[in-house]
Amino acid sequence: MNTKAAWTRLRGLAVRMRRDTGMVTSEYAMGIIAAVAFAVLLYEVVTSGQVKTELQNIVKRALSARM
Repeated sequence: MNTKAAWTRLRGLAVRMRRDTGMVTSEYAMGIIAAVAFAVLLYEVVTSGQVKTELQNIVKRALSARM
């Protein structure tokens, strides 16, 4: 491989490595807000009366099961 071809290839590699493949700060912030909103929703569902009772029953059955 000659020198010019090597430099061209190296320059192309450098350009590809500089591409922005991650999230920018605003996208990151929106992702965090969405994750927190989902966590709050999930918490509300899990701590609601009916779901809480069902989860307690499942745990009680699991702890009282014979092996």
